[in-house]
Amino acid sequence: MTKKPHKKVTIYTDGACSGNPGPGGWGVYMIYEQHEKRLYGSEADTTNNRMELTAAIEALKALNTRCDIDLYTDSVYVKDGITAWIENWIKNNWRTSNKNLVKNVDLWQDLHNLTADHDITWHWVKGHSTNIGNNIADELAVLGRDKAVEKINCRS
Repeated sequence: MTKKPHKKVTIYTDGACSGNPGPGGWGVYMIYEQHEKRLYGSEADTTNNRMELTAAIEALKALNTRCDIDLYTDSVYVKDGITAWIENWIKNNWRTSNKNLVKNVDLWQDLHNLTADHDITWHWVKGHSTNIGNNIADELAVLGRDKAVEKINCRS
């Protein structure tokens, strides 16, 4: 019996922040065959790096089966963190080479756990350029950030 291939999914992720820290948003644009899915969310007080990580986490959480994924991010922090740095962080008990605790360790742990469920190829793309998928993810992240700003303004 031939093994059924995994679904092939393309994902674009992005984060946005007004101030760093400040109100932030994350955006995800997913493509599977002829289907598209757009997700976004926000946090009132966060950093751009946390929003970049959250976008990747939320994208992977949205999948309901094992997939072959091409994941595009304009964050060198996310791409290098998950492809080059994380194994040493784990080996060093979530410490950097300088023995400092890894920043955003909670999100890195979540992302690492979620990657085990999929076959992911990570890609870096230049932000705010001609990549349509990245531009859509950016628009969604900005939408999330703007919702966070609105919530803050309503409380004032």
